[in-house]
Amino acid sequence: MRTATILLSLLFSATASAADVEITAPIGGWRNSEGQNVRYSQPVNYPAVVVSVPEGQSRAGLIAGRIAQAKKPGRAPATLIVNGVALPQRIESDGSFSRPYSFGRGSNSVELRAPGGASRRVQFHESYGGRAQSRLRVVLAWDTDGTDLDLHVVTPDGGHAFYGNRVLDNGGALDVDVTTGYGPEIFSMPAPLPGAYLVYVNYYGRGDGEGEITVANVTVISQENTPGEKKQFFTVPLRNAGELILIGEFHYP
Repeated sequence: MRTATILLSLLFSATASAADVEITAPIGGWRNSEGQNVRYSQPVNYPAVVVSVPEGQSRAGLIAGRIAQAKKPGRAPATLIVNGVALPQRIESDGSFSRPYSFGRGSNSVELRAPGGASRRVQFHESYGGRAQSRLRVVLAWDTDGTDLDLHVVTPDGGHAFYGNRVLDNGGALDVDVTTGYGPEIFSMPAPLPGAYLVYVNYYGRGDGEGEITVANVTVISQENTPGEKKQFFTVPLRNAGELILIGEFHYP
């Protein structure tokens, strides 16, 4: 009985509680980000190892925080839920995390769920009327570590957004190229062109060989944070490096 009690004590001490989960950005409440430097895309230096935040990035375009019980190697990532969309979030060895994010006008919410189940949530209202609103987001996430999947989006005018061409002339942009697993990679447009969009996922490779199935999840969000918001979900398994899969076609509006 004493041994079982000790084991249970160790188990619970290794699991984050709600008090151990901290979100330092964004801060809940009302804010106005006029004049703040919020960059969406960011430079990527290869080999990329983490989703990094560009130097000088304003807190108005940032999600950051810390889990006191730091993630050990091999454990699942934490989960960010941003305006209702779940995104995997890698946690650094010291328990910290950060990623850029372009929030739109109006009400926004961010929740962080630790691998052990503890969570923290903040709600804020962006009042700056000049803030560009993402009317279209395409979000790619996947379920394995040490893997590199790439999001490709072809726009109605023939624009092709991917890791080698992340900012398009039509205003669309891919935020970051994640090469180490989980994602997310996010394509967004503040003023989407009407017409057909094609979404592809390329299984670029993994660090420890082939054979393990990686499941890619793509979420298409249109008219975000409006009464007309619409979400579409696509899921596809991938096994071998080099696979390029057409996930789906959708039309805007």
